[in-house]
Amino acid sequence: MMETNSIPNDAQHKNIFQKFMGLNIGIVPMPLYLLLLVTYLLLTITKQMPNDMIGAIGIMTLFSFILEEIGKHIPILNSLGGKVLVVTFLPSYLVYMDWLPNSTTKIVTDFMNNNNFLAVFIALLIVGSISAMNRKTLIQASMRIIVVLLICEVVGPLVGMGFGMLLGLSAYKSYFFIVAPIMAGGVGEGALPLSLGYAAIISMGQQDIFAQILPCVMLGSLVAVIEAGILRQVGVKKPNLTGNGRLVESDDSADELGSLSSKSDTANITKMLISGILAITLYMLGVWVNSVIHLPAPIVLLIVVMVAKMLGWIPDSVQEGGKSLYSLTVKGISPLLLFGVGVAMTPWKSLVTVFTNVPMLLTIFVTVTAIILAAFFSAKLLGMYPVDTAIAVSCCSGQGGTGALAILAAGDRMNLMPFAQVAVRLGGAITVTLSIFLMRFFA
Repeated sequence: MMETNSIPNDAQHKNIFQKFMGLNIGIVPMPLYLLLLVTYLLLTITKQMPNDMIGAIGIMTLFSFILEEIGKHIPILNSLGGKVLVVTFLPSYLVYMDWLPNSTTKIVTDFMNNNNFLAVFIALLIVGSISAMNRKTLIQASMRIIVVLLICEVVGPLVGMGFGMLLGLSAYKSYFFIVAPIMAGGVGEGALPLSLGYAAIISMGQQDIFAQILPCVMLGSLVAVIEAGILRQVGVKKPNLTGNGRLVESDDSADELGSLSSKSDTANITKMLISGILAITLYMLGVWVNSVIHLPAPIVLLIVVMVAKMLGWIPDSVQEGGKSLYSLTVKGISPLLLFGVGVAMTPWKSLVTVFTNVPMLLTIFVTVTAIILAAFFSAKLLGMYPVDTAIAVSCCSGQGGTGALAILAAGDRMNLMPFAQVAVRLGGAITVTLSIFLMRFFA
């Protein structure tokens, strides 16, 4: 009798085991993920983890995909960009609490700080998405999104400053130390030059100014990530408000990204490599141009690719390679990069600082919300898709490139990175220049 019962039990256990081993963690099959986990533990325990690209990518792969899975299965949060929030901000908290092994934190931080991995990602994504985009749509969207951005550059500061004053903050404090940092275009190209400019005018040290405005940049980005997740749900419930990654309706029956995808979803390695080499070459050209006229390399890359696409100079083979390159970048690189951003570029202490100051917290929330609503409604007036436009323009209130990555990932609109770069770079340059100019009159 025991024998007859053990047969189905054994079969049941075997079936459960097979189902478990048939699961995927992100894109990684379970057997491979378990092998990676065991290898990580062995190297960490024996202190043999290599502090190089292989070690960093292995660590980032291990953590990022499992954190994505956790984020996707948290009720309510999963509809608000939960996987992005978990992959980006949980590692920041773990580092703050010292719950990640020191070797893991050091290796990932060194990799992110010394190898400019974010720039590589942005370069690949810009070339991949623009080269496979509909040419007429690109021309229409580029002109209109600048108009939307300029509207937001007026509405955001006015609403944010006005709300801060209602809560008892001065107009000076509200604009220069809360609103302007949010819209300055990130940390390295926003908060840092802003603090340097302020320090040259007022009697306060640059480091003290930077410490005051950095929390606003971080929390502004967090609010934009959450609201991008909300916008994604708005698009799901009201399909007429979203182009699912397009800013304007294409003149063709399908955009080129979709039509190329229908030709072949399998990456043509040669064409993809050509697109990748193009991205790297143009980024290097951008570095040289930046040394001459101080125009950021990503903007040079963006301008060159957009002009080439508008003039029809990008051949079909590169467009097909761009589609494959885009898919590889989004599926294979973005989760790793989000984890790296969380570990190396998102200080949890800065976020916590703002939570203790309610007027500042509410002013940040209202400012970002005002930017998103202004983009949403002005997009409708200009014949653009409100959801997609608002997600792209909201990147002007993020942490520069890192914030744009998290915001677009939360909104599931990664192919809008070129337009997000316009919002970040152009919007940030306008804000930094204007704020330092005005500071001379109001200091």
